Amino acid sequence: MAGGALDPSAAPFASGGGGGVAPDISQMSPRERAARLYDRIMRYVEEGKKDSAQFFAPMAMGSFEALAGEMDVDARYDYGRVASETGNFAVAIAQADTILTAAPTHLLGLSLAARTATLQGKTADADKVWKKFLAAKNAELQKKLPEYEMHAADIERATRLAGGGK
Repeated sequence: MAGGALDPSAAPFASGGGGGVAPDISQMSPRERAARLYDRIMRYVEEGKKDSAQFFAPMAMGSFEALAGEMDVDARYDYGRVASETGNFAVAIAQADTILTAAPTHLLGLSLAARTATLQGKTADADKVWKKFLAAKNAELQKKLPEYEMHAADIERATRLAGGGK
């Protein structure tokens, strides 16, 4: 834009619409800020814009870390995905392990663990976890957990990555 003005659609918390004013982040809860950044980073990952994902990762990581003891499975998965996709594998593994300790067949925990192993180049480890994911998928989806509904598209992508998709 002319005169050095910033494009509002490029703001880290901008809505997905065609421009407009970015929301007042001071009025958002830490979870809302984290969710906005997660969505933005995952969009960049899908678009192959690794530099943009890396740029926003520290803000997202800080937002998730601010949740501290208020982290539910959905937040842990989101935090782990941001960490994994931006190369912070220790955080991603810790989040996957925490999810799987509480629920060993949880699809988001398994998906996060397998995706992280894949990004680390640990193909044999990833294959093992993907097999567990596929074996658990039907029974887990019958639980109709809220996080499964929120991440339905992620679970379908994970199913394809696991080799069980269409």
